[in-house]
Amino acid sequence: MEHHISVLFYARKSKKTSKGLSPIYIRLTINGQRLDQSIQRYVSAAQWSVAAGRVKGNNEQAHQVNRYLDALTGKVLRVEREMVLDGVAVNFDNFREKWVGLTEAPRMLIEIFQQHNDQMAALIKAGKDYAQATLDRYNTSRDHTQAFLQWKYGLADIDIKRLNFEFVTDLEFWLKTQRNCAHNTTMKYISNLKKIVNGCIRKGWLLRDPFLGFKTTKQEVEREALTQQELDKIHSKVFPTDRLNYVKDIFLFSCYTGLAYADVKKLKRSEIGPGIDGSYWIFTSKQKTETQSRIPLLPPALAIIEKYKDHPTCYDSGHLLPVLSNQKMNAYLKEIADVCGISKNLTFHIARHTFAITITLSNGVPIETVSKMLGHLNLKTTHHYAKVLDRKVSDDMALLKDRLISKNSV
Repeated sequence: MEHHISVLFYARKSKKTSKGLSPIYIRLTINGQRLDQSIQRYVSAAQWSVAAGRVKGNNEQAHQVNRYLDALTGKVLRVEREMVLDGVAVNFDNFREKWVGLTEAPRMLIEIFQQHNDQMAALIKAGKDYAQATLDRYNTSRDHTQAFLQWKYGLADIDIKRLNFEFVTDLEFWLKTQRNCAHNTTMKYISNLKKIVNGCIRKGWLLRDPFLGFKTTKQEVEREALTQQELDKIHSKVFPTDRLNYVKDIFLFSCYTGLAYADVKKLKRSEIGPGIDGSYWIFTSKQKTETQSRIPLLPPALAIIEKYKDHPTCYDSGHLLPVLSNQKMNAYLKEIADVCGISKNLTFHIARHTFAITITLSNGVPIETVSKMLGHLNLKTTHHYAKVLDRKVSDDMALLKDRLISKNSV
């Protein structure tokens, strides 16, 4: 594709310094569009030759400025040649991007990442948009990215213009080998970085997307849930310490409501009220997706609410249940699993899976209803639970087939 670039230097007489000097400007005309930029050199009107576009005179100062103007002209030709060799269309936008990148201060990746995280922290402080756990993940992603820069380049930060596909694939390799991250965890960290890079692209700081062609697809993970028998074991167990009984009850409450840890922790008594059928429902918003959740309360969940209605912590704060930190809850759940003879890695999030699979879908509740109660924005998310249910049906039917074969062989 044909293109045309011309270079002109001029003294801008309308902008003079206190000493009466005019700034020298370079004017680049690319396919008829102009780009004007000060070159941070100054000259008196009498010294400037409009026809030559150079400083008059045979003194050293004039020679220095004119040599600099010749160097800039050479730089224009070099940029044009590089674009042609790289197969980049020589048009105004592409040339301006490359030229300005040579003359402006570089924009650094970690610095931009930190600015993003600082803004997120300010929004959290103001009670808007994000949860603290989200900020924690972005801070970890920033730290991993910075550690990778030190490992690969020996740098604490890097110009965003140096980012390319190789950078992204090397980061994936480093996270999986040097940090021993699982595939889905790796993709989560890379997705966080991708958000920062996408912001740079939207602001016009990056012309090319370094993630182009890179897939951040996560591997499907089987959703583990408690069986009804395991749930009954925990329900019937009375522990000798209050802390384990608290954790047991709060975990069971999540099993019967499908609420995640963060949503149970922030749930207040004021968010319990009569629903469309006159019975008690939960009316709350999901912290992660900010979607509204309306969940009818099953008898076991109502019994737990009634049990803690006069608990001092709940009475003073207005919260529904005396929820401990997520770390403590998960530590105590491991104790509960050991005592109850449950071999699964019991964490608080399993309660949500148990609600979806064991409490609702296994008992014929339509998937659309389950999806609404879970606060999913997309029905595809809920279908993961249905796949687990299908697998259980398949396993149960396989056992039945074996029994029938054994019975017929007798």
